[in-house]
Amino acid sequence: MRFLRVFFSLLLIPATISAQDALKRDQHQMQRLHSDPKSYIGALEDSAARAYQKPQEVMMALGVKPGEVIADIGAGSGYFTFRLAHHVGDRGKVYAVDVSPDMIRHVNRRIRELKTTNVVSILADPDDPLLPDGSVNRFFFSDSWHHIENQTNYLSLVKKMLKPGGEIIMIDFHKKELPVGPPVQMKIAREDLIKQMEINGFRLAKEHTFLPYQYFLVSVAK
Repeated sequence: MRFLRVFFSLLLIPATISAQDALKRDQHQMQRLHSDPKSYIGALEDSAARAYQKPQEVMMALGVKPGEVIADIGAGSGYFTFRLAHHVGDRGKVYAVDVSPDMIRHVNRRIRELKTTNVVSILADPDDPLLPDGSVNRFFFSDSWHHIENQTNYLSLVKKMLKPGGEIIMIDFHKKELPVGPPVQMKIAREDLIKQMEINGFRLAKEHTFLPYQYFLVSVAK
């Protein structure tokens, strides 16, 4: 029996190493893309490549009202930031939050070019969006939640920053092989995210299912 246990353990080692190596390789490829700002911004703003994102349908589903304050977490090039800004109007505000100085500079250039007055860029910490408590109607995460490492702490901060009745919108890739999105190892399954939100004091209030590759969850504080 002892021999068999050792034998099967040895059989499992290469598979474990292979999975770990694959994850490291995938993460390295993602980091390399992120380290080339021009290429990364180009990928983020490629409308043809991101047709699956259905931005107009997302805006309709959100039903953003004039005067709302929305935090776009992991705003990147501002793909959703400026769409949200259009809907909140002059009385509203959109925080474009990102940890990358290159992304923030790009957003700032777009703010200037578009003469936008209701977008505020925030160069944030990886574990803190650096927004005032009780200041945000909705936190919007599009393909960004899986990048946040200390998610429990992040949710505790978000909860403080939300206004009463505020929402957290999570759009991210299903945890399976897809023609777009990050490697499977980096994704968070829909069911796991719902459980995570429950554990941290949020409940699922609404779900939209029209996106082909992503789940679209709306949660509120319990």
